[in-house]
Amino acid sequence: MSRFFENTSMQLPVNFDSVSLDGLLSDWVGALREFSVEAVAVLGPDPFGSSEDRQVVAVHPPIVADAAKALAESRDFGAPWRDSDAPLVAWQYIAKSDHLSSSRWRLLWLAHGFQTVVRVEFSLPAGRAFECFMFSPRELTDRAEAASLVWSALNIWPLVKRSIALARSTLSPRERECLVLAFQGLTARESSVLLRCTERTVNYHLANAMGKLKVDNKMAAIQRACWLGAI
Repeated sequence: MSRFFENTSMQLPVNFDSVSLDGLLSDWVGALREFSVEAVAVLGPDPFGSSEDRQVVAVHPPIVADAAKALAESRDFGAPWRDSDAPLVAWQYIAKSDHLSSSRWRLLWLAHGFQTVVRVEFSLPAGRAFECFMFSPRELTDRAEAASLVWSALNIWPLVKRSIALARSTLSPRERECLVLAFQGLTARESSVLLRCTERTVNYHLANAMGKLKVDNKMAAIQRACWLGAI
């Protein structure tokens, strides 16, 4: 396994905020070449949609964006998958799928030359989740290869999630900080002690966060911040 994956779970780069999401995905795909993976797509919940609505939050290379969008618009995986108590990991040889006639996303990925997909889900509150899909132009030879891909996704996910949050969220660092403390169960007064500011200032940042997330209460703001990857 590449040292890229061995090190990702240990610490974030000092200048991580300067690393672009596409650059991070490009490095990840490059490190997965030994498993013939040549594309990665990450789907996330639509913070302002229903439980079944998904968005493409990251994809590499950009040329497969159309296929990733078709996957997000389909009802494969996503909420119906979770409602069926299906596993968090899926492995499909899409070139032999029985659903080619009805699944536009499969046809598009096949048109791009891909045959196998491995999916890993990262659950979120209220039935939402991020879904990471890794695509290979060949059939994986055994379960060990699929397991190695899953392990790589688990290791790099903290980096990818933070990069997604930076790319998607309009929350300021202080607003996010106040939401994280609220998520941990702290009151505004308790948060103000930790942040060395007034309780009024904490409530001000929470109110701004609620406005940006288009909700009228703190719990809903926390949920939507989670769906954006900000918490």
